[in-house]
Formats: sequence, structure tokens, C-alpha cells
Amino acid sequence: MPDTELMRAWRVVRHGEPAEVLELHDVPIPQPGAGEVLIRTRAVAVNFPDVLLARGEYQVRPEIPFSPGIELCGEIVGIGETTDADGGASFAIGDRVVGTGIGVLTEYAVLPVGAVHLAPASLSDEQAAGLMIAYQTAWFALHRRAAIHPGETLLVHAAAGGVGSAAVQLGVAAGARVIGVVGSAAKAESARAAGAETVIVRADEDFVARVNEITGGRGADVVFDPVGGESFERSTKCIAFEGRIVVVGFASGAVPEVKANHALVKNYGVLGLHWALYSQRRPELVRQAHTALTELAESGAISPLIGGVVELDHAPAAIQELAGGQTVGRLIIRFD
Repeated sequence: MPDTELMRAWRVVRHGEPAEVLELHDVPIPQPGAGEVLIRTRAVAVNFPDVLLARGEYQVRPEIPFSPGIELCGEIVGIGETTDADGGASFAIGDRVVGTGIGVLTEYAVLPVGAVHLAPASLSDEQAAGLMIAYQTAWFALHRRAAIHPGETLLVHAAAGGVGSAAVQLGVAAGARVIGVVGSAAKAESARAAGAETVIVRADEDFVARVNEITGGRGADVVFDPVGGESFERSTKCIAFEGRIVVVGFASGAVPEVKANHALVKNYGVLGLHWALYSQRRPELVRQAHTALTELAESGAISPLIGGVVELDHAPAAIQELAGGQTVGRLIIRFD
């Protein structure tokens, strides 16, 4: 257990832009209760929900002041009363773990045992911090929802982003032919490095025409869409017979309308993916996915794309940078 009573924690003191509403405070170190572990934070991945939490636009609105941060890699330094049923027997003091839960942009964090998993040994702290949410989201989208098959064509929007690059890597690992769409030429190389066979710069080419050309008019079998808006609407024009569009998020800020008559006529499906529901309702599936992802990481088939690493003092700027939509891969906040 830590020998000090206080820790540093970034906290939202009012709603607004991250760079303007985050303050670094000294607060008491929490203690783990029943079914919980205390983690000394090593690295935190920046996620778009951090932006929404700061703005007060996330589906969960913690009482102010609160700490953002929803994904970490760290070391277990305390274990509350646990049982085999809640998985407590799986961990020991000193274990390096990854975990998810609101409020981890702090030097120490308490998380439920069920939200914590052993970190893959092959990944650095910074890489491991970006494993859970992006890769779990992409895994469930491609395998659980879309049931992707080897040889199918996968179209990934925002393919240079944290979640998009994870979908590209997992699509390649699943034997799919991957086409990535990015917002600028500067991001194209990152999507190629993730494994995309073809990369389309949205500002330079019509991705609908290009996908139909590449597939001989058949279209994409699976579309991974964390963008929404026009990206979703235009994807319906290049979706294959029995294709599946997986709706992952709305980074564009626009929620598109699903035209049921168009889905009927073209015989495609629109599937929603809210990964957090699996951790709540089917946690055993999350554990299974983590095992599969760990195996892929150990084999070298996946490796989280790190777009930048900053020290704790620069956390607000990193979250603000993500809000601006100019990042590639995952931004990581490193703790001393």
C-alpha cells in the first residue's frame, strides 16, 4: 500500500473545453473496498469520452469536481476483500494490469476486480494503456456483431485513429481485405502501417466510388464506423449484399438516420456496438476477448499505435488535442 495519504489527480471543476476546465489537485488516495483493487497508475490512454466528460456531454455525468480518464495500465498495490467468484484470486500485489472505469486520471485508482485484466507482457505500459477500449471495441464489432470472415472486405472509417487502427489490425488478423478511410494525407501512412491494403483520403477521393471500384462493384462486406454522419450515409452506397455496417460512435458529431427501406432493398444490416454493455451484462465475453487479444499481442499480430506520449502535467493539452480531431493512434499520459 502507498505510504502517503495524498495523490495528484486531474479534476474537472466546471464543464467546458478540457484545456480550460481541468485542474491538478492533491486529493486523498482511495482505498479498495470489497471486490476492488487499488492500482498505482503508470499510463492512461486519452479517449474521446474524456472530452465529452469535460464538456458535460457524456452519457454519465459525474458530480463536479471529478477526475476523467477511463483506461489505464498500472500496478496493483492493494486488494480489497475478494472472492473466487468476483475474480479476486486472479490477482496479487505487484501484478501489472490494464483496466477501465471513469476517474483514472489520477496517481492511484480503485477499480472493480471485474474491470481489471493482466497486461500482455509483450506491450509497454504506454501500449498496454491503449489496449482495452479500442481493441475490445473493435473485437466485439468485427467478431461478435459482424461475424467477419476471412476473405471479406472490411471498410474502416477514421482508420488512423485509436479505435480505427485497432479495427484495421484486427481485420488483417482475421484474414480480411482492409480498406481504410482517413481525413487527411498526413494520416494515410498511419493507416497503412496498421495494415490497410488501400487507404482513401476522404478529402481527395470519393470513397464510395473507390470501394466499389476495388471490389468490382460488390461493395464492402463489413463497415466499421466510429464517425457517423455522412460517413455512415455514404457507406450505405457501397455496402455489399448481406453486408453489415457496425455503428461504433459519432465522432463527426452527427447522428445519421437509418433508412429501413434502403436496408431492405439492398439486403444489408445495421448493427450497434456499445462495448460497455458487454462489461455489464456479459463480462465473461470481455475476459474471453482479452485472452484472444493478449494472444494476438504476444504473436505480434496487433500492436497499439501510439501517436504521442506526454507527462502528467500536460494532460489537459493532450485531451484538448484529441478534441480537435488531428491525432493519430492513441495519445498516452505517462505517470512518473
